[in-house]
Amino acid sequence: MNKIKIGGMLEASELALGCMRDCRIPFEDAEQLILTAVDEGINFFDHADVYGFGASEEYFGRILMRNPGLRERILIQSKCTLIRDSEKTLYLDTRKEHILKSVDESLKRLQTDHLDTFLLHHPDTLIEPEEVAEAFDILHASGKVRHFGVSNYKTMDLVFLQSFLNQKLIINQMQLSVAHTELIDPTNSLKLNESDNLDRNGGVLTYMRMKGMTAQAWSPFQVRFYGGVFMNDDRYPILNGVVNRMSEEKGVSPSAIAIAWILRHPAKIQPLIGTTNKERLRDICTACSVELSRAEWYELYRATLSDEGRIQTGSSLSKPSN
Repeated sequence: MNKIKIGGMLEASELALGCMRDCRIPFEDAEQLILTAVDEGINFFDHADVYGFGASEEYFGRILMRNPGLRERILIQSKCTLIRDSEKTLYLDTRKEHILKSVDESLKRLQTDHLDTFLLHHPDTLIEPEEVAEAFDILHASGKVRHFGVSNYKTMDLVFLQSFLNQKLIINQMQLSVAHTELIDPTNSLKLNESDNLDRNGGVLTYMRMKGMTAQAWSPFQVRFYGGVFMNDDRYPILNGVVNRMSEEKGVSPSAIAIAWILRHPAKIQPLIGTTNKERLRDICTACSVELSRAEWYELYRATLSDEGRIQTGSSLSKPSN
């Protein structure tokens, strides 16, 4: 698997494994999933304090203890901000005390002495950037966190927070898939109507490329915000037709085509793979050997635009019940 430079600093695999749902499968299966990822060349693992309310990090910590030497071969990332009950997010917290407490608790669960990267999970409307700066200074000076980033931040949120920090933000996690293209839309003119051409996120990816930040793409198969995977979704017949044709032509699965589409972008976007199935993970990793031409990349993009146009005009079929 190819390597990329995260924020120009960390050498990481071009694919990362998201560990949000690991605690929902038997521990032995989770361990085999992590070891399979390492065998496939993945060395970057994404966590958050809210995933399984800490249980996913606990799983991962146990896996590290059972596999001596594994920690030295991988990069571990975690996040904080969301305060949740069992059903929904209640509020967001970026106070200094909460950040420091969250990191200490993540380190304990993960059974490691440092995080390679630590992110603020979501923008907090009540953020006091001076407090974030103090927390980051303490975490960096203590060696508990080596690098910092954010998730789901738009351009001015990035500019604002960075202006208070002594450390460079090297990562921004954003939702991106071939069926959810908001992140890249501002730099493409192949839109369907005037309203689609509105710059809805301030060209955040362009800003990140200027600043040497890495975009991590979460939910790389989803439509809209947790709208389900696009494969076999009858709202996206044109996209699925193109993806299925390319998968046959290149001898890989539709999932691999979807990931190859993200990898083709020159921003060196790192997809976060969230599967808990080791065979599906192996299949997705075949995307790293797929090269899409410019024409193929734009054909996939245009297919999504066409399907979205049908959805907006009410001419699409309903989403399947399953």
